[in-house]
Amino acid sequence: MKVLGIETSCDETGVAVYESGVGLLAEALFSQTELHAQFGGVVPELASRDHIAKLAPMICDMLFEADLQLTDLNAIAYTAGPGLVGALMVGGSLATGLALGLGIPVIPVHHMEAHLLAALLEDDPPELPFIGLLVSGGHTLLVETQVLGQYRIIGETLDDAVGEAFDKVARLLSLPYPGGPALAALAERGDPTAFKFPRPMRNKGLDFSFSGLKTAVRLALEKTKNSDGELEASVRENIAASFQAAAVDSLIGKCIRALDATGLKRLVVAGGVSANQRLRTQLRTACAKREVCVHYPRPALCTDNGAMIAFAGWCRREQALSVPTIIARPRWSLNELTPMH
Repeated sequence: MKVLGIETSCDETGVAVYESGVGLLAEALFSQTELHAQFGGVVPELASRDHIAKLAPMICDMLFEADLQLTDLNAIAYTAGPGLVGALMVGGSLATGLALGLGIPVIPVHHMEAHLLAALLEDDPPELPFIGLLVSGGHTLLVETQVLGQYRIIGETLDDAVGEAFDKVARLLSLPYPGGPALAALAERGDPTAFKFPRPMRNKGLDFSFSGLKTAVRLALEKTKNSDGELEASVRENIAASFQAAAVDSLIGKCIRALDATGLKRLVVAGGVSANQRLRTQLRTACAKREVCVHYPRPALCTDNGAMIAFAGWCRREQALSVPTIIARPRWSLNELTPMH
């Protein structure tokens, strides 16, 4: 069974073909970073327009390079949510139109479930049950997964997601968009112990909070500016490193609490922030002490991509819509999903 995956939830246009028993046959990804950089963040209308311009040609080019035809496809999966509604409509509309024309089913995919399942594409996939840490865009979630397709959210952010906190602190440091990777690069040159930033809610439950940490960074910036209102290079580096250390410590602390509370010995970390090298290194060390196995998708599968949508679509193939329907849900909780058959 060959499934075409289409990802257009935000500012990346991703397409891929997954075949059961074989794996990924082809994939392509286009990032709109340069388009949105001039505005310092994603502009929804521009994101939708760019998806419209790029999506169909990308599918044609990808299939041609893989020596595939549209008629080789058995189903089409697309991101139905959560995400920007206009961007979701672009992918949903094209997927539905193609499915109608080809006479094949269409599979609406939950974006965050696709991130979680991306680790199953690796050579050493995690076994069930496991705890999932999802850190993507506006989401920071701890998810207990006993059965694929049925998830229990045991922790979530009460304010900013960690990715949003990275982006906002990056703007405070006058770093270019996208802020997260730029801040992580700057942090490599700094001292993570230079500033004693808080670890919010460290000993309180499994929920996250990053707004207080962001405020602490802003206050530190105001106190350390020189007489010209500027920051010395070393101060910027130290603030970036200290913020990153605090954010990573917060994530790791909650993961350990979740593992201890559930008694599980496997952790899956997915989403854009999971590519952060400090997070990977520190979390691997912390989990090794507890004999916990940590699984990550490869860096290319951490960001939004078509491969995870194609694979999630294949996993959800029994729930394909025989009558293609456009579904676009800007908000969609993982708790609403049903087990896979």
